[in-house]
Amino acid sequence: MYMEAKDGRVLRVVSTPSQDLALTNCSFCSRAQFEDFQLPRADYGMVSVNGQLVYKILPHDAVEKGCLALNAIQRRCLKVSNNDAVAVERYALPASGFNLVMIHVELDFISKGKKQETIDAAIISKELTKRFSGQVLTTDQKVSFEYVGTNFLFTVGTVLVDGQLEGEGSLGLLIDDTVWQFETPANSGIKIVNQKGGQSTNLFKTKEFNFQKLGIGGLDAEFGDIFRRAFASRVFPPHVISKLGIPHVKGILLFGPPGTGKTLIARQIGKLLNGREPKVVNGPEVLSKFVGETEKNVRDLFADAEAEQKSRGDESDLHIIIFDELDAICKARGSTRDGTGVHDSIVNQLLTKIDGVESLNNILLIGMTNRKDLLDEALLRPGRMEVQIEIGLPDENGRIQILGIHSNKMKENSFLSADVDLEALAAKTQNFSGAELEGLVKSATSFALNRQVNFADLYKQLDEDNIKVTMDDFLKALDEVKPAFGAAINTLELCRPGGMLPCGEAFDKNLKTAKTLVEQVKKSDRTPLMTCLFEGPSSTGKTALAASIAIESGFPFIKIVSAENLIGLQEPTKVSMIAKVFEDAYKSPLSIIILDDIERLIEYVRIGPRFSNLILQTLLVLVKKNPPKGKKLLVIGTTSEKDILESMRLVESFNIHMEVPSLKPSGMKEVLLALNFFAPTDIDAALSALGQEMPIKRLLMLIEMAAQGKEGEDAIAILKGHKKIDIHYFYDCLNDIESSKSF
Repeated sequence: MYMEAKDGRVLRVVSTPSQDLALTNCSFCSRAQFEDFQLPRADYGMVSVNGQLVYKILPHDAVEKGCLALNAIQRRCLKVSNNDAVAVERYALPASGFNLVMIHVELDFISKGKKQETIDAAIISKELTKRFSGQVLTTDQKVSFEYVGTNFLFTVGTVLVDGQLEGEGSLGLLIDDTVWQFETPANSGIKIVNQKGGQSTNLFKTKEFNFQKLGIGGLDAEFGDIFRRAFASRVFPPHVISKLGIPHVKGILLFGPPGTGKTLIARQIGKLLNGREPKVVNGPEVLSKFVGETEKNVRDLFADAEAEQKSRGDESDLHIIIFDELDAICKARGSTRDGTGVHDSIVNQLLTKIDGVESLNNILLIGMTNRKDLLDEALLRPGRMEVQIEIGLPDENGRIQILGIHSNKMKENSFLSADVDLEALAAKTQNFSGAELEGLVKSATSFALNRQVNFADLYKQLDEDNIKVTMDDFLKALDEVKPAFGAAINTLELCRPGGMLPCGEAFDKNLKTAKTLVEQVKKSDRTPLMTCLFEGPSSTGKTALAASIAIESGFPFIKIVSAENLIGLQEPTKVSMIAKVFEDAYKSPLSIIILDDIERLIEYVRIGPRFSNLILQTLLVLVKKNPPKGKKLLVIGTTSEKDILESMRLVESFNIHMEVPSLKPSGMKEVLLALNFFAPTDIDAALSALGQEMPIKRLLMLIEMAAQGKEGEDAIAILKGHKKIDIHYFYDCLNDIESSKSF
C-alpha cells in the first residue's frame, strides 16, 4: 500500500504529550530518533505505521526514545493500545500525482449527545485546510479536531487524487487547493450549510440499478418514471433545488391490476435507499373503533419526519411511508355512509400532513391500489400524490424477464431442463400478470416434483438429482394457470359448437371484411377503437361469426357480454359488470369485446317498460370511448332488432354495419356438402324441399334431427360417414319444423 523505506523501527505506543497536540493529527517521537524519519529539507517527517496509515511526525522532548506518541483516535484507527509495539518506517512522498483534488468526509461530534450545530461548509473547509495541509489522508481514516469550542471528528470517505480516475486512489496529500465535501450521519444534530459541488447524494446504497437482481421484471420503464419524477430532484444538493425553486415530489401512486408488481416496487425502493427504514402501513390497520384514534395513528406516521425537519431542515433524511391498499382508507369524501366520518377524517389528516400549512419536505408517500377510481380527487392533485404510475400487465419482453427471475434458481442448480424455452412461454402467456407468471412456474415445478413421489410408499427416499422441470411441465401448467384478464376462448367455442362451415358468398364477404378490421386494429395507430355491428334475422349465425373472428384474431383479451351472464342481477350491478369488462380491456394492448344480442342486454320488450335506459346510456358511452394511449380495442355487436336500435341511436355508434342474412340455396348447398351427411343424389332434392332461404342455425338443427334416424340408431353411423341421412325421414323432420313455426 505504501512506499517502503530502507530503514524502519519498532517503537512502543504512548499517549500524545498534551490535548492541544492530540488535535493536530501528528505523531511524535524523541529528538534523538527524529532524524530517522525527517524528510529532506523539511522540519518534519512522514512515517508509515504498521503499513496502514501515514502520519506527519514531529520531535518532542516529552517523548522517550523508542516510543511513538499517538492520540486516542489514531490508536483506534490502528487498533493498538498504549505500550503495544508498532512498525514505523520513514515514508517518502511521491514526486507527482499525489495531491488531493477532492476529499469527501463524514463529520460528527466526538462525544455523542443531543447537540445541535450549524456549520458553514465554506468556513470549515478553510479551517481544516489550514490545520491539516501537508498531511497524508487515507480512506477510512479518522481525524479529531476542535472547532468553535467543540471537539469534532471527521472520517475520510472517497478521495480524488491528481492524475488518477475517481476510485483509483485511496490516499493523497492535502494541499491548499483541495476541495472538501461534507456529509453527516443520521440524527447527528449537525447541519451543513453553504456547500457546493462534489458528490451529489448518498440517498442510494448502490451506484446503479440492476432491476433483475432486485427481482423486478418487465417494469424498467415504470421504475425509470418513478426515479425521474420522485428521486431525481433528491439526488442534487439542497442548495441546487433551492435555486430552482421547486419542491420535491411528496407522493407516488402505483395503480393497476392485482399481481402486476406494485407492492414489489415499493418494497424494493425501500431496499435501495440508505438510512431510515420505510414505514409500511396496510390501509385497514390505520382504522380504529375509538373516536380520534384513527387520526392519531395517521399523525404518528409523520412524527419522526416532523421532528427531524425541525432539527435538520433541508439536511433531513428522506422518510418513506408506504400505504398498501390505499383505497381502503382514502375513499372519496362523502362516499362512505358509515355514520362516523372516519374515512373523511383520514383523508383530511393526510392532506394536511402532505400539503398543509406546515407541510413536510422530507417525506415521500407511496400508495398502492387496484381501484384508483375510488380515491378522493384532492389526494391526487399536484403537490400531493401527483406522480401516478400505472403498473400494467407485462409485455412479451417483460414476461421473459419475469420468467427468468422465477426460474433462475432452478437453472443455477441444474433443475431446469435444457428444452425449456422462456421466449416461447412468454409468447403463450399473453395477459399474464407477474404474480400469475410466478404461479405458472410453481405449477410447472409441482409436476416435476410429483414425478419423483411414490404414492405407494411416501417414505421412500427421493431422488433429488433427477428432478428436472421440463417444457412439458410448463405446457401442462398453462392448462392449469389462467390469467384473470385472458381470452374467454372456452366460452366463445360454445357459440360455435360445430366450428365454422362455408355458408356462401355473403358469409365469405362478411368474414373478409371482419378480418380486415382486425388487421386494422392491430397495425394502425390512427384507429385504436373500431366498432362493428352484425345485424340480421334471428338464428343466422351472427354470434358464431363474431366468436370465430375473435378466436382467430389471436388477441390476448377477448370477452363476450351476453344477457345470460347478467341473469338475476339488479340494473346498477349489470351496468357495473359491463363497465368492468371495458375497464379490463383497457389494461391489455389488444382487446375484443362482443356485445351479443344487444336488445336483450338493454332488456328491450315490445310491451310494458320498453328497455333499461341506464344500460342503454352505458353502452352509448362505452362503445364510443377511445381506449387509453397504447391500447387498442375492437367492439363487435350483434342484433336481430336493428330498427329498434336505430330508434335508440345505438346503431350509429358503430363504425361498420354488416348484414348476416339467412342462407340462400347456394349457401345451403355448401353447408350440406361440407357436412357430407347426404347421398350426392339426395342433395338437390333436399335443397328443393328447403325453399329459398333458411337461417343456418335452423338448418343445422334440422340436419341434426334427421341424422338421428327414426329410432336414433343411425346417428353414430351417419356421423362416422358409414351411412347417409334417409331423405324421406329428412322430409318428415322438415314438415315437423315448418308445422311448429305456424303455431
